This record gives sequence, C-alpha cells and structure tokens, in this order.
Amino acid sequence: MGKYKRQTLEDVVKAAVERLSEDKLAEVFDFVSYLLAKEKREEGEEEMELDPQKDPILKYYIGGVSVEPFAHKIDEILYGEED
Repeated sequence: MGKYKRQTLEDVVKAAVERLSEDKLAEVFDFVSYLLAKEKREEGEEEMELDPQKDPILKYYIGGVSVEPFAHKIDEILYGEED
C-alpha cells in the first residue's frame, strides 16, 4: 500500500472512529487488539520453524525416546506392564 493511500485510509478511519459511541469505540479497540495479536502470532510462527540441522538441541536429542531402554520399556515404565 502506498504512503499516500495509507495516510488517506488512516484519516478516514480516524474520522469514522470519532463519530462512534463509547460502546462501539470499545469494540473497535477490541478488534484492533485482536488484529495486532494475530499479526504478532503469525510473525512468531514463521520464526518457530524447527530444523534439527540448525538447532543443536534438536540435532542431538530428536529421536531420544527411541533409544534403549526407554522405547523398549515404555509400557513397563508407564503402566507397570512387561513386554
């Protein structure tokens, strides 16, 4: 969005908000807060992509539960059952 178009849109929104009742203004605030939180979450999701090749913890510990004796004895450990 161009700078001029953005400024025009901001001005129109501000003018519209000034005409709202207090209750409606609170709704606008809630919606804007939601949009900002959603944007922040979406940005965080992009950063949270896990790559075991780039993360030393994941590189060495991924699949750790498949290492003996854990995988072999999981039922016994969790449920007291033997294989």
